[in-house]
Amino acid sequence: MEARPPPERGSLKIILTSLSSVLTSLDCILSFHLRSSWFWLASSDITPAEEREGARCITACLSPLLRSGRVEAEMPPPRTGRGLLWLGLVLSSVCVALGSETQADSTTDGLNVLLIIVDDLRPSLGCYGDKLVRSPNIDQLASHSLLFQNAFAQQAVCAPSRVSFLTGRRPDTTRLYDFNSYWRVHAGNFSTIPQYFKENGYMTMSVGKVFHPGISSNHTDDSPYSWSFPPYHPSSEKYENTKTCRGPDGELHANLLCPVDVLDVPEGTLPDKQSTEQAIQLLEKMKTSASPFFLAVGYHKPHIPFRYPKEFQKLYPLENITLAPDPEVPDGLPPVAYNPWMDIRQREDVQALNISVPYGPIPVDFQQKIRQSYFASVSYLDTQVGRLLSTLDDLQLANSTIIAFTSDHGWALGEHGEWAKYSNFDVATHVPLMFYVPGRTASLPEAGEKLFPYLDPFDSASELMEPGRQSMDLVELVSLFPTLAGLAGLQVPPRCPVPSFHVELCREGKNLLKHFRFRDLEEDPYLPGNPRELIAYSQYPRPADIPQWNSDKPSLKDIKIMGYSIRTIDYRYTVWVGFNPDEFLANFSDIHAGELYFVDSDPLQDHNMYNDSQGGDLFQLLMP
Repeated sequence: MEARPPPERGSLKIILTSLSSVLTSLDCILSFHLRSSWFWLASSDITPAEEREGARCITACLSPLLRSGRVEAEMPPPRTGRGLLWLGLVLSSVCVALGSETQADSTTDGLNVLLIIVDDLRPSLGCYGDKLVRSPNIDQLASHSLLFQNAFAQQAVCAPSRVSFLTGRRPDTTRLYDFNSYWRVHAGNFSTIPQYFKENGYMTMSVGKVFHPGISSNHTDDSPYSWSFPPYHPSSEKYENTKTCRGPDGELHANLLCPVDVLDVPEGTLPDKQSTEQAIQLLEKMKTSASPFFLAVGYHKPHIPFRYPKEFQKLYPLENITLAPDPEVPDGLPPVAYNPWMDIRQREDVQALNISVPYGPIPVDFQQKIRQSYFASVSYLDTQVGRLLSTLDDLQLANSTIIAFTSDHGWALGEHGEWAKYSNFDVATHVPLMFYVPGRTASLPEAGEKLFPYLDPFDSASELMEPGRQSMDLVELVSLFPTLAGLAGLQVPPRCPVPSFHVELCREGKNLLKHFRFRDLEEDPYLPGNPRELIAYSQYPRPADIPQWNSDKPSLKDIKIMGYSIRTIDYRYTVWVGFNPDEFLANFSDIHAGELYFVDSDPLQDHNMYNDSQGGDLFQLLMP
């Protein structure tokens, strides 16, 4: 997709005028404790009519208090100026993000759950319209599923994202922005998805990378709370970052690009192969179990290093690999928003390139090789998903098992001159999300029928499968908890109060169950809705206003700035504000930078309109 020019003044005003319907008085905005209202409103269950009436009442009833300065103690007094008015755009948009939800019904009682979580997988899949990537088994799953085209993670880094969606709470509630704390100790004793299923009679099992290992899951993957018995980690994962990559010199290196001959690597296998084998063994055991099961399988690839069977390179000849459509750092990008991809720079083959810090760029030929290896890793992952789902079929469990497939976040492949995750851009936060529900998203398989036969990505005769049902609505990974509970026939946890640190079981994400009602849709595979009532939230911390060595993964104590971002059907808006790591408090009156991208005219998010000279139009529209 080619980058489009920035919108002209006339089109900008038209877009901004359309946005004006979502704006309410700044008095309404300031009446809320900013941090808690941001997340509480995002998970609210009120109807659109209640939403409108609530906004009117808040403005009418609280404006006198605001004008007299009687606001919450942690809320700084209102300040005039453009920064606060921009904040009004962010938080007032929340007022239209509220939608009604449907509670769980009992038509799917007793269903098993297979949750597949992939590491660093952006929606570079055939079922998401990628014409290059060969992912036939995931595409086949999508053909029997409800696929969400616009799903977003809440923070684009492994541990915070996984803790967020596995607890159903946002990072400002889990208080995990890095890898160095366990939410049950430092935030609250929050229940998790597998814990909730376990407490409702399920046998819960973990294979591979589900929780991020280490401090953030108490070095136990949250055992014994979440799992019926100790989680499984493949023995070969300890070699992932060691010198197992044979370079052009014939020596072994710890490289970024690491296609291997599997027979030559330690133990003669790779972590994702071992995880698939273990998951298959567990499925075979659960076939005869009297209890329903919840099996979470976490795959490592395409996480770096790109260590995968070398034959998958053949699917992607370098002459077919193009660069990102926008490989340059945008002129209007605030330095605080840039991710300097330090973890990639630490790999031996990248170090040998002697790339300047922080902006690079990486040589063109090496950019192609990175993209080649990422896509090859995705196809390797696809074969593992195919083996797992084929076994589910063989065991005749496909007619009694919900399958959810997602990723913890995306991954930049040179867009904006960036690599890896660590930002609020779509390429870092946009994730695949699909649900197969037997008898609901697809007909129950007949005796002997296979829904998920294994498909070989090397088979050039295989045709691209179209997704089954699709939703274009913006959704968030924090919705995974209530949605899986509802689909399985369990009581959907209540939405969280403010604050919710003392509440063990609640959720901040919306229940997506209403999207699974297909009866009156006839032949239209796209689910209707009002996309302008929907918002996805993300955030990312930074230690400084300019890129530095720890900008990608700052420890909590070093966080000085938090980038809060909202994504609507029309725009992505991000405000970078001061942050106190001791109090976990954002200061929205201390605005360091901002970003505004209009999706229709700038889908790649290259033209930042926040500081554009045409901003006077927006300034006038936002005046209370």
